[in-house]
Amino acid sequence: MKRSGLSLLCLLLCLVTTAQFTVSDNKRFLLRNNAPFFYLGDTGWELFHRLNREQADYYLKRRSEQGFTVVQAVVLAEFDGLHTPNAYGDLPLENDDPTKPNEAYFRHVDYIIDKANEYNIVIGLLPTWGDKIFKSTWGKGPEIFTTENAKQYGEWLGKRYKDKTNIIWITGGDRNPRNENDVAIWNSMAEGITAGCGPGKKPLITFHPQPNQHGSAEWFMKEDWLSFNMFQNGHCRNAPVYDKIQFVYNMTPVKPVMDGEPLYEDHPVCFNAKELGTSNAYDTRLYAYLDMFAGAHGHTYGCHDIWQFYSPYREAVNGPHIYWQEAMELPGAQQMQHLKKLMLSKPFLERVPDQSLIVENAYGPADRIQATRGRDYAFIYTAAGRPFTINGGKISGDKLKATWYNPRNGKTTPAREIKNKGQEKCTPPSSGYGQDWVLIVDDAAKQYKLP
Repeated sequence: MKRSGLSLLCLLLCLVTTAQFTVSDNKRFLLRNNAPFFYLGDTGWELFHRLNREQADYYLKRRSEQGFTVVQAVVLAEFDGLHTPNAYGDLPLENDDPTKPNEAYFRHVDYIIDKANEYNIVIGLLPTWGDKIFKSTWGKGPEIFTTENAKQYGEWLGKRYKDKTNIIWITGGDRNPRNENDVAIWNSMAEGITAGCGPGKKPLITFHPQPNQHGSAEWFMKEDWLSFNMFQNGHCRNAPVYDKIQFVYNMTPVKPVMDGEPLYEDHPVCFNAKELGTSNAYDTRLYAYLDMFAGAHGHTYGCHDIWQFYSPYREAVNGPHIYWQEAMELPGAQQMQHLKKLMLSKPFLERVPDQSLIVENAYGPADRIQATRGRDYAFIYTAAGRPFTINGGKISGDKLKATWYNPRNGKTTPAREIKNKGQEKCTPPSSGYGQDWVLIVDDAAKQYKLP
C-alpha cells in the first residue's frame, strides 16, 4: 500500500515532534534526534521563581549566544519556593499540596520552556528542590512529599510536558537520601514522570546530589529510570572529582556520567571567602577539562551571582558580588564555549579517558595532567602548563600533528609533526597558575580541522 505525500509529511512531522533524548549505543554519551548532544549546562536554579518573562528572555538568549545548550532550573524553588510567589504573584501549589498545582504558575513555567526552545536551549527540569523532601541544615521547606504524592506530582508533570522536545529531567535537588524512605520518594517521583510521559517514551532522567563519593550512582545506579549519573563537587578548590567520575564511568551497568554542579565562578571557596577567597574563571576551567577528559559526557558551569539571580530586590545568599545581568559576562562563562568547540571538533561518540597516553600521572588537581582520546586523535590537558611526556602508539597514524589549544581564548598555535612511537616530551607555551593548555594530537593523515 502506497503512502500519499500528505501521509508521509504527517509522519515526518510526527517524528520531529516526538523526538526524544536517548543514550548512545555505547552507553557513554547523550543523543538528540540520534545525533551527538553536548551537554553544556548553566545553573539557573531560580529561573522560574525569580525572573519575569522579559528577564528570562534576556538570560536565555545570552546563554544561547555563549554556546550553552542546557539550563538547569527548579519548579518548586529553594528560596521559599512554596510561599514566596513568582514574578507575577503566583504560588506553585494550592495549600502546599503537590497534587494541586496552580495553573497560573505553571503557565509561566510553560512560557520559559518554550522560549528556551526558541533559543535551542534544553531545560534541565528539576521538579523540586530537595528541601521539600527534607530540610537538612538549610532550606525553608516545608517537607511536603510522600511516596504517594511524589508519584502523582511526577506523573502530572510528565503528562504536561511529554510533548516538549527540550526537557531533560533532574530529580534530587541538592539532597542525598538519608534512608530508604527518601530513596523511595525519589524513585516514586521518577516513576511518575516516566508514567506521565506515556507508553513508548523513555524520558531522560538523572539525579542531582550533594557532594558524595559516587554521585547519583550511590543509590540509583541500577534503577531503570536513571539515564545518566550526576555529581556535585562541593564548591571547594582542587577536589579530585575526576577520580570519582572515572570510578563511576567504570561501574556497571554502564551509564553516562557528569559533574552537574562544580565550583561556581565568583563563589566563596568552600563557603569561606574570608580565608580561602573567591573562585575565578580558572577554577571553572580546571574542573571542566579535568572532568570531561576523565570520561564525563558533558559539563555544567555555574555562577554564584546567577544561580540565585542576585538583584537589589531579592534575598542574597552567601555574599554574591554583582547583579546577575553583569555576571552573565564573567570570563569563565565566555570560556565554556571553547570547551564545547574542542570536544565537538573530533568524532565525539568514540572518545574514552586514557591516562596511558602520558607518563606523568602522579600530580594533584592543581597540576593535574589528564588525557582522553578517540581512535585517531587525543586531547591532553595540563592544568598549570607543566610539561609532559606522550607515549606513542595509542592512536592511529605513522605521523601525528600536535597543536596547542588555549582554553582561555580558543586560539591555537602552529602545528608540528611528531612520531607515533616511543616517547615525546611536550612543553606548553606558558606555565604557572592559570596557565592551562590542551595539546591536540591528530593522526596527520586525517587532516582534521582545528576547533
